[in-house]
Amino acid sequence: FGLERPEAAGGPPFRCHRRRLPPAAAGVAKSAPSAVMSMLGQLFGTVCTVDLSLDAEPNRKTAPLGRERKGERGYIYTDGEDVSGTAVVSVRPGKKLDHQGIKVELVGQVEMLYDRASSYDFFSIVKDLEPPGAMFETKQYKWKFNAVDKQNETYCGMNVRLRYFVRLLIARQYAPNITKEIDMVVQNVYPPPELNSTIKMEVGIEECLHIEFEYDKAKYHMKDVVVGKVYFLLVRIKIKHMELNIIRRENCGSGSSPQSDQEILTKFEIMDGAPVKDQCIPVRLYLTGFELTPTYKNVQNKFSVKYFLNLVLVDEEDRRYFKQQEIFIWRKKIG
Repeated sequence: FGLERPEAAGGPPFRCHRRRLPPAAAGVAKSAPSAVMSMLGQLFGTVCTVDLSLDAEPNRKTAPLGRERKGERGYIYTDGEDVSGTAVVSVRPGKKLDHQGIKVELVGQVEMLYDRASSYDFFSIVKDLEPPGAMFETKQYKWKFNAVDKQNETYCGMNVRLRYFVRLLIARQYAPNITKEIDMVVQNVYPPPELNSTIKMEVGIEECLHIEFEYDKAKYHMKDVVVGKVYFLLVRIKIKHMELNIIRRENCGSGSSPQSDQEILTKFEIMDGAPVKDQCIPVRLYLTGFELTPTYKNVQNKFSVKYFLNLVLVDEEDRRYFKQQEIFIWRKKIG
């Protein structure tokens, strides 16, 4: 067993010194950029608006794009599926849009949330919609990417995000480029694992506590149920209660600055009160309803996601004894 101990962290406060500019210098600093922006606005303005949409069947499923279940949703695609849609460039009446080309791009990207500058595009397909020139009226473009390779699933974690998105780009020479992005969700179904042995282990503290726990298997699909039992062989500690936690551990980055964080997805109480010798406690934990993803191993050499069952016993002095066991999660169904 491991024994949890509190940790403390702290450090000296930071002090920030600001240098005040003279009034004249401050006036120049404020007025110069605003004058430039005003001039650019008069020259270029908003000569057009753009819209981008995916062609999705009425029965195509959706899923959250972020960590919040009730947040923005996107259409679900799988590996090898076509991705198609429509782009609309609406030029305002009486305006002229000079551009260096219009294109649509499908991108797969790994983004480190703690360092967005280190985003990595592992996948990109480009289709040209319009050669360089000038536009005076609204145009609509149909685009399609055939049999797109999407082996990695979308993921939004604590420190890393993997996303697939379509980007519409209008390149301009003397003005900022015009872009529009739309995200999609990628999920892939896998067959049941051929080998799925039980987990059985004896753990304890010498002369104080000795238990045997068993789970029916080591690999679970995302809507599965964990079935097992905990058998108390020796009890000389006053146990108050016992719980089973599901822990997600996320490892990302490499080299000198890897990041590793974990979050507890659920705390499920399986026993309340002191156990006695030879007592057997059944375990049944349904995985439906938890924010699970499949287990990801070394995705694009950028991150991994692992899951653990954590058995926790708490004594009357609130000391916590725990034992973690890694499990494998796989996707059985889309959505």
